[in-house]
Amino acid sequence: MEKKPILRNKIFLYMTEFFAGMSVMAVELGASRLLAPYFSSSQIVWTIIIGTIMIAMALGNIYGGRKADKDPNPDKLYGRIIIASLWIAAIPVLGKYIILAISAVLIFAVNSNFLVIAAFAACMIVFVFPLFLLGTVTPSLAKYTTDSLQDNGKTIGTLGAFNTIGSIIGTFMPTFVTIPAVGTAITFLIFAGILLALSILYFVSPNREKHDGRRESSVVAKVITSVLIFALCCVFGHNGSFAFWEKNLTFEGESVYNYLQVKETPNSMILSTNVLFGVQSILVKDGSLTGMYYDYALAAPYMANTKIRQQANGEKIDVLILGMGSGTYATQLSRYFDNVNVEGVEIDDKITDLAHKYFELPESTQVTTYDGRAFLNAVDKKYDVIMVDAYQDITIPFQMSSQEFFTLVKDHLTEQGVMVVNMNMYSEDSNISSGDTTINTYLADTISSVFDQVMIVDVKGSTNKELFATNGDDLATRLGNDIAFEKDDDLKAMMKHVEDTLISYEGTGHILTDDKAPVELLGMKQIDLIIKDEVSFYKSIYKEQGIQGLLKLL
Repeated sequence: MEKKPILRNKIFLYMTEFFAGMSVMAVELGASRLLAPYFSSSQIVWTIIIGTIMIAMALGNIYGGRKADKDPNPDKLYGRIIIASLWIAAIPVLGKYIILAISAVLIFAVNSNFLVIAAFAACMIVFVFPLFLLGTVTPSLAKYTTDSLQDNGKTIGTLGAFNTIGSIIGTFMPTFVTIPAVGTAITFLIFAGILLALSILYFVSPNREKHDGRRESSVVAKVITSVLIFALCCVFGHNGSFAFWEKNLTFEGESVYNYLQVKETPNSMILSTNVLFGVQSILVKDGSLTGMYYDYALAAPYMANTKIRQQANGEKIDVLILGMGSGTYATQLSRYFDNVNVEGVEIDDKITDLAHKYFELPESTQVTTYDGRAFLNAVDKKYDVIMVDAYQDITIPFQMSSQEFFTLVKDHLTEQGVMVVNMNMYSEDSNISSGDTTINTYLADTISSVFDQVMIVDVKGSTNKELFATNGDDLATRLGNDIAFEKDDDLKAMMKHVEDTLISYEGTGHILTDDKAPVELLGMKQIDLIIKDEVSFYKSIYKEQGIQGLLKLL
């Protein structure tokens, strides 16, 4: 078959390789953002995404090479690219519903490794097919661009270079430009549109072959149909709402790091960075206690004897919060303690913007946009209290869970300083001193290998645990001595509850280090337990009454 003029100088073929490589990486990064609100953005999910995409590309390479040898017709390749582009365009329309449907089925079908199985199934159904089709591009173009054995090395090398350069741009552009600016949904549409435009340009380009009315009619129909389908996807897929079941959200958007959602209730403002895992930060409008782990963490300043010191000489309390979020802990401290100096570290500056806009975080509060550990490495200041609140569901940064990190925290505490860590992972046994090797056990063991004393309290009505660590004398005694100065009845009762339920922790030797910190695998085990506990009621309804019983319940 004679080549179209558009293919004769090879530039168009090289550009096809460029945009195909760019789109593959853009879809991969978009996949991570589409899955994150439902399955987290942990290394496990990234591994599944990369693995399934590599499977798709490998199969596409094999299929594309065979098709190019048997039927070297560029029409077939650009037809496959059109299909891939329309599939990618449909992901914002249907992807989140498919993911939830898969989760709903698997939640009743599997008892372990839910996260791995559900994420893998979602990737296979949503992303493998279009990337399989894009995987056929390279071997097909190698066939079309190679004229002789004399220049095949140069030609293949040039194709590879264009693919690599496209992949580089496709890696940086979604992360730093399109996703923060217009969101994940429109990012899929942008790159789908590029592929579609490239293919349409090929089909509408002049053809030197003898006029064929039937073929031209087919091309026109193909182009019009493709454009209409893409237009429908743009209409129904431009809304990037992940929590489509939520109504009247105050804010929903994305940053470089997170999916972000702000919801207002009559008495509170709530920040969530992960749709299926609840509240990350809260503002209680009437100024009362939150009813969450932040209330328990207020024991840390008492344990550092700050009330006694304030009574004696009006000394300021220096508090550092690693994982500032929307500033809930900072707000609580300013409400209940005099002369408190709070500094925060938050890696996501968009969360800090939301904190100022919706959560009454004063502009005067110093918040550094940085990684928590990197911040500690950069400063010499010592603090009375350091709160580590950087763990979300199973997304635990390994560099902030290791022995080396907690040693760094200890070095930045005053002589009687206290570290408080929010551990928000479920455990079958509420007493992690029992030795069950959960992520909580590993974290507590690691901390106890660094600090002289570690105490833990369960947060009532949640999966959270607050861990307090210090060097020196007994934390419970310090707390009891200091709350005697507290005049607020509600806060005093809360602190008395913490004092009564504190449990001293002795390490069992499970240490996380910079070299070895399998937090993702440990977290996955905890997610299985959470899911098992949460759906046990619905499973019993399903066993007794079947699908009709579930529908009635809903």
